[in-house]
Amino acid sequence: MNRTGVDDAVAGPFGDTPGRESTIYATGLLLGLTAIRLAIQFSGINHYGFFRDELYYMACGEHLAWGYVDQPPLIALLAWIVRHWLGDSFFAIRLLPALTGAATVFLTGVLARELGGSRFAQFLAATSVVFAPAYLAFDSFFSMNAFEPFLWLVCAILAVRVVKGASPGLWLAFGAVSGIGLENKHTMLLLGFGFIAGLLFSGHASILSSKWIWLGGVIALTIFLPNLIWEARHGWPQIEVVRNAQQFKNVAIGPIGFLWDDVLFLHPVALPVWVLGLSWLLFSTEGKSCRFLALTFLFVLGTFICLGGKSYYALPAYPLLLAAGGVAIEQYLASARWAWLKVAYPSALVLAGLLTVPFGVPLLPVDTFFRYSQSIPYAREVKTERDATAALPQLYADMFGWDTMAASVARVYHDLPKADQADCAILAGNYGEAGAIDYYGPKLGLPKALSGHNSYFDWGPRNYSGACVIVFGERSNEFKNLFAESRVAATTSNPYGMPNEQRVPIYICHKPRAPLAVLWPNFKMII
Repeated sequence: MNRTGVDDAVAGPFGDTPGRESTIYATGLLLGLTAIRLAIQFSGINHYGFFRDELYYMACGEHLAWGYVDQPPLIALLAWIVRHWLGDSFFAIRLLPALTGAATVFLTGVLARELGGSRFAQFLAATSVVFAPAYLAFDSFFSMNAFEPFLWLVCAILAVRVVKGASPGLWLAFGAVSGIGLENKHTMLLLGFGFIAGLLFSGHASILSSKWIWLGGVIALTIFLPNLIWEARHGWPQIEVVRNAQQFKNVAIGPIGFLWDDVLFLHPVALPVWVLGLSWLLFSTEGKSCRFLALTFLFVLGTFICLGGKSYYALPAYPLLLAAGGVAIEQYLASARWAWLKVAYPSALVLAGLLTVPFGVPLLPVDTFFRYSQSIPYAREVKTERDATAALPQLYADMFGWDTMAASVARVYHDLPKADQADCAILAGNYGEAGAIDYYGPKLGLPKALSGHNSYFDWGPRNYSGACVIVFGERSNEFKNLFAESRVAATTSNPYGMPNEQRVPIYICHKPRAPLAVLWPNFKMII
């Protein structure tokens, strides 16, 4: 057998000579990985319960507006659409994140192709996303984080195509996607500024003189404008949320700790992919034309570190490096001497990724997960908030107890005299607790909840007088003192939850010290 035959035998399906590359075959590989990712997500989609943020976003969907205290309007609109078209089961609510995550896998491979990668590069880049614990976690529940990497990737692919000679009219599409991204999460601004800085300092400054890129910016601003106006009219509450989170909620973390968290989020075995991707973009001749992607990444990463953001905030930018890393490793392994690594390294990535899948997707029964996590204490390495640590990772701890809590509140409510029920408000301490009442309450015969937490505060006390209020959850020990009479009517237990949700007293309060509308500012909590 000749030397070429030996190489082909080792490389298997990853023959990487561009002239022999079959785009159809490469696309088939990516679609296969996409299907695997969907299968993983679907296998855990109905397990455990709703995450606290899912309950909140569904509540926001019942109060459609151009903005909310702690997020732009897209997530609430999507919640409204899903619930009206598909229902509000676990599968319905989590379907969009699962599909978007699968699309992110596919597009990471597409970006590797745009950067010049053949089959192996595309496969390796996409596989790195399939098994990244953080991306699995993002796509396991309904949140803004599930859509962010997908939107950033679309923008990156469009920008790369323009830089490589495609029609500059693609900047219009870039602007439209960016505008949608801004309505999903304001961190899309960093991507936009990062691209401008990256183009400016990577030898593509001439692109910034094109009318098309600025027309794209106008499109993005036009889509973003309603939320921007809402923010201005409401005193820029997002800034208040960020400041309060930095002061009271987020764990302070230095640059080394930030990067180490990201290594764990993406999986340590995938570290060579994105590190080599960054190096390839910055220093190689082949990556020079797309060096702006590396500069964009560094801008985003540096900004989050300097502003004290949570370590997972930079994760939407990593697929840019993973795509480049696939190309870099493919080129480094072109020699027959290293051809065996084309099988060995992806195999290690898959096997190691399979070990950590239960930390991103709730596949295992909770008691089984307890035992598993003791043998592989992976998720306990990362802590982004100051709350005391629970037995379960926060992602899972915040999926337990909401239905039990709502049922306990319902029993207290229905034990009240009918005269009290007619004007009895249910006041929850935080948006997860309030969201649980709003989601489970209708079947339990409960009215919608009140809360002073984030956007719930803006929805106000409605027409309740405060003569009778069921108070429970976070800060309830403080809130009950706003009433002359209060007593513990029940206590709800949740051994799997975060510490502040494990044992929650439920108070019945009477004789408010002022009408509820007057007391309302005392309940405000923005964080």
